[in-house]
Amino acid sequence: MGNESGEWIMHGMKWDNPDCIHSVDEAIKYINEFGFLPLFKNEIDGFSLEERTVPEYWWSDNPEIDPWMWRAIIARRHDIVYGKFFDKKAGFISKKWLPVFANYRRDGYDFDALYDDGKAPNKHKKIMVNFMEDNADSEIYSNELKKQAGFGKDGEKGFDGAITNLMMQTYLCNCDFKGWDVAVYSSIEHIYGYDYVTSCYKDNPQDSWKQIVDYMHEMYPEATDKQIRKLLK
Repeated sequence: MGNESGEWIMHGMKWDNPDCIHSVDEAIKYINEFGFLPLFKNEIDGFSLEERTVPEYWWSDNPEIDPWMWRAIIARRHDIVYGKFFDKKAGFISKKWLPVFANYRRDGYDFDALYDDGKAPNKHKKIMVNFMEDNADSEIYSNELKKQAGFGKDGEKGFDGAITNLMMQTYLCNCDFKGWDVAVYSSIEHIYGYDYVTSCYKDNPQDSWKQIVDYMHEMYPEATDKQIRKLLK
């Protein structure tokens, strides 16, 4: 999706293109086969769900063909994690690749250890306490979380930015949506379990990053190191 001459343009393909994704089940299969995928077009050509779907069907309110609705269905099924994982923009990470991303993005830290080492701000802690210990399996509406974490007119500022940063670090994800676009958040451990999410902590985080980069070079040879860093680092 790009803004061209003041108009938002969707990029995609015709329905009868053999590479076109036609349904949410096909989207899930493709994401699982590739491993991770941004929702919208980016600097790496072809590396998005948008470019493999029919542009006219977005925001059609038909769950059979509307990729915007598919993202909510995918988030709700808890087979693939969905959130702002790619340059602070939305996308999907499969179960297979999640531990690799978590090890690199978290630098091998659980959130409480990250905070104790002074590497996370207090506003992030105010959000994360709602998803830790006895709250580990919480699923919370965005407006409720904002209040519970003390954000708002007379409280902390920058709620949306904090949520995005915690998603980029793979501590949080969108586990559901209510209505048109009301997000429901959870920890990623709630989706896959603590032991699985942290199963790559034994590896050097830089080795996990190299695994991601090498895979991208294999699948998208035309992608530059700069493009990969911008989108996936």
